[in-house]
Amino acid sequence: MTEPAPSNATPAAPSVPMSRIAGASFAGTTIEFYDFFIYGTAAALVFGPVFFPTLGPAAGTVAAFATFGVAFFFRPLGSIVFGHLGDRLGRKRTLIYTLLLMGISTFAIGLIPTAESIGPAAPLILVVLRALQGVAVGGEWAGAALLTTEFAPAGQRGRYSMFPQLGPSIAFGLSSATFLVTALTMSPASFAAWGWRLPFLLSIVLVGIGLYIRLKITETPVFAQALARREPVKLPFKDVFRHQWREVLLAGGTLTMVFGFFYISTVYLTSYAGQAKGVGVLGLSRPTVLVGGIVGAAGFALACVVSATLSDRLGRRRLVVAGNLAAVVVGPLAFLIMQPGNAASFFLGITLLLVVVGIPYGPAAAYLPELFQTRYRYTGAGMGYNLAGILGGALPLAIAAPLTAAYGGIGVGAYLALLGLLSTLCVLALRETRDVVIDAAPAAATA
Repeated sequence: MTEPAPSNATPAAPSVPMSRIAGASFAGTTIEFYDFFIYGTAAALVFGPVFFPTLGPAAGTVAAFATFGVAFFFRPLGSIVFGHLGDRLGRKRTLIYTLLLMGISTFAIGLIPTAESIGPAAPLILVVLRALQGVAVGGEWAGAALLTTEFAPAGQRGRYSMFPQLGPSIAFGLSSATFLVTALTMSPASFAAWGWRLPFLLSIVLVGIGLYIRLKITETPVFAQALARREPVKLPFKDVFRHQWREVLLAGGTLTMVFGFFYISTVYLTSYAGQAKGVGVLGLSRPTVLVGGIVGAAGFALACVVSATLSDRLGRRRLVVAGNLAAVVVGPLAFLIMQPGNAASFFLGITLLLVVVGIPYGPAAAYLPELFQTRYRYTGAGMGYNLAGILGGALPLAIAAPLTAAYGGIGVGAYLALLGLLSTLCVLALRETRDVVIDAAPAAATA
């Protein structure tokens, strides 16, 4: 939505190198999503026997995935709470809060005693900390997206907004690499007993690095200008649903495919492709599955870079439509490709799934913020994004195992195709935003 340019009385924005802004958004989302994803990998590999030992392998894995899904239902709460802070107090301060909450919650997960030690209290603590992770990541993405979008020079918002979008792909690769190292350097018994804790405990180092980087940036000029014009509203959540509820709902539907494909690829396939009794289908070794994750993450990152950059020329909406349409075909195709159950077919299948994710995800950090007014942009973009997390992240993980049991992997692929169709219809109901003026770009910003 086009907004008025700032008046001559608006204070000049400070000169901030775009490389620093890009680095701050990239580092923060990488660290937060790394913390988020190591939980998913651990849920697929060990959380069943560690926290739900009485349920058996299959039911324990389903319970572990259910705790993973808890975070998605708390992500909208995070977008409301941190969106309120971001639209009232500023983007920079809020992003520091989200990083701290994520870091503390993740570190604490690495310290939880097992169910054998403290009984039902163990999974209860796990669920509470997972919920806090959901709140943190629910407030992270919109702030990181706004950081680059509101600093970027005119005509380059797509190019710079790819940096927060690279966070999930790099984080997934790092998560897979971390668990790969532990798998190669310790016995399965040691990994199950204590090795799984190391990625959670070591993440505190990354959080410290992220805080240092974020403390070095300034508030975005767009928010500073809005503050000078006294535009921030008392209740951004109320205003965004009063004026742009349609965009919130359609944005959530538009990215539902992204979340569905991504979490099936990064979480469910870890158990589907493995050898775990009762849940493994392809029968691949743990190192092979983790290497496949690293390969897929590279394809995801490349697709994000290309798509985000092209969106400045071709438009955001066109690329998001293309990615969602491709999903209708690739969802079933990827599971057919993986059926032989060898490393090559698995690598190709997971890479295809994640490349399809990267096509619409790359421009999303520019597309969603461009849909909303400055005074509630943090809240609006965050609500749309995290609504997609519930529809595409939690639900597919809950039904993937039953679909596989009933129809094989092709059942999951068919479900993913339906998500692609839903997202295509939603984005077709939205408008193009590439040429939208969200406010005067900082003239002093440098590349």
